[in-house]
Amino acid sequence: MNEQNKLSVKSLDLFFGSRHTLKNININIPEKKIVGLIGPSGCGKTTLLRTFNRMHDLVPDVKITGTVMIHDLDIYDNKLPVTQIRRRIGMVFQRPNPFPKSIYDNIAYGLKLNNTPQKDIGEIVERSLRESSLWDEVKDELKKPANRLSGGQQQRLCIARAIAVKPEVILMDEPCSALDPISTAKVEELMLELRKDYTIVVVTHNMQQAQRIADHIAFMYMGELIEYGTNTQIFRDSTIEMTRNYVSGHFG
Repeated sequence: MNEQNKLSVKSLDLFFGSRHTLKNININIPEKKIVGLIGPSGCGKTTLLRTFNRMHDLVPDVKITGTVMIHDLDIYDNKLPVTQIRRRIGMVFQRPNPFPKSIYDNIAYGLKLNNTPQKDIGEIVERSLRESSLWDEVKDELKKPANRLSGGQQQRLCIARAIAVKPEVILMDEPCSALDPISTAKVEELMLELRKDYTIVVVTHNMQQAQRIADHIAFMYMGELIEYGTNTQIFRDSTIEMTRNYVSGHFG
């Protein structure tokens, strides 16, 4: 892979107490591509995703070794505040989690925390809603409570909230698992559009979704990275029997 790497992971191991959850992970995430993390439940996909923006920082018995770099910056450098990392690496969770605020304030909240000038906030809110393909649906209801939106709209609002601060990377943990097929299609279309400006890493259990949206695929099993390659390499040309069995549904 000759693309410029946005994230580089080297010799990453993660322990929860005595449980060795991630085992010697080495992976490069190319810039402005979608990388899909696939594998059976409990294989470490979400754990790996969460290491990319230090979501494990508050877990008392976690131990992490190795490096996770965004360009030439080690995100686990103790001198770096986690807020600085999360401005560059945003996260969208499995279930939509809008704040108990208005649509407008959901997006403005993070901007205010980052000391965005008040005069710029309205413009950025609109831009973020446009980029998340939600503006036309909510532009006349910005003061409406966000929890009154449909599930699919709430998830796109969470994406708008994530991109409002212009991160370089967006992490998505099964962002469509709680959505109906129509809403899923909209979020997938949105991811493909966002790829023009952002690097996206997405955990998915849906092999059809992974084939539709991901440029590169990482297949994980029992905390190990079994294979990493282009969409075609993983879904059509893999030489590893475990990978072939998993993507074809003959696993286990």
